[in-house]
Amino acid sequence: MSKIPRLTSIDQFRGFAILLMVLANFMGDVNSIPAWLKHAHDVGLTVIDLIAPFFIFAIGLTYRLSLQRRVADQGWPAAIEHFVRRWLALLGIGALLVTGEILIYSPGETNWGVLQAIAVAGLVTLPALLLPTWGRAVAGLALLGGYQVMLDKFWLPQVLGSPHGGLLGALSWSAMLILSTVLADLFHDEAGRRRWFAWASGLTLAAGVLLAVWAPVSKNRVSASYVLISLGASALLFGLFHLLCDRRGLSFKIFEVWGQNPLLLYVLHLILLGLIVLPPWPYWNVDAPVWLAVLQMAVLVSVLSWIGLILQRKKWVFIL
Repeated sequence: MSKIPRLTSIDQFRGFAILLMVLANFMGDVNSIPAWLKHAHDVGLTVIDLIAPFFIFAIGLTYRLSLQRRVADQGWPAAIEHFVRRWLALLGIGALLVTGEILIYSPGETNWGVLQAIAVAGLVTLPALLLPTWGRAVAGLALLGGYQVMLDKFWLPQVLGSPHGGLLGALSWSAMLILSTVLADLFHDEAGRRRWFAWASGLTLAAGVLLAVWAPVSKNRVSASYVLISLGASALLFGLFHLLCDRRGLSFKIFEVWGQNPLLLYVLHLILLGLIVLPPWPYWNVDAPVWLAVLQMAVLVSVLSWIGLILQRKKWVFIL
């Protein structure tokens, strides 16, 4: 438990991402929810497919700054050890949560989830943070290009056989995080390169659209076109949050609450979601009408927001 200051726009963007992740997890199994509010089955892109990249980009916004602050306070060995332990802990938490979900709901499925993908991306990105901005751009693009080549030639069955692309797909998520830190460098350089942030974000999105001609857009494959499109979209959306929150002084309280304790609220949502789907009646969850699904989502979000608000008022921030 730690008490640390937070940047409002980043907190609110992170909270927006984690809140959408919770809603997406709930809607995925409800038949009455339309397809455009669920993940695409393979090739294709829905609004829900952009949510995990939002959170990846939020991590990238603060990753290098957090490392630099810890190095200044504790030195390089302690700082590196901290982040390695942090990502390994997240990897373990993700494995435990997914294992429990599989044992209860889906025996025989692959034990891999979004937290494991984020943890591996964090570990792979850590040494890249030692590089300058241009070096990380080259490293991220090289990793993304190498992954796409291997995906096309050898890895497609294995990647499609695991949620979020599995361990192999984590390489592409890692490229996304590395490139997120590149755009973050532009954003944080207020006196110099920030003016290029919006242009770089738009060019990233455009490059992904062009690449989609050769590499189909697919979250399931974590394809290079998907990574660039979702990364550019994430950066542009964050730019809007920055404009509204930091420049115009607007505050979206619910997003700020969720953004201050994202991991804790995400873990709690899985527990509450398990309680919601526990009754064995199909009409209660899988075949629930839209009104009942909306009501359940409202209760889920309300309870978690109330917990987050209590934590915020006590100025408690739970970190690994």
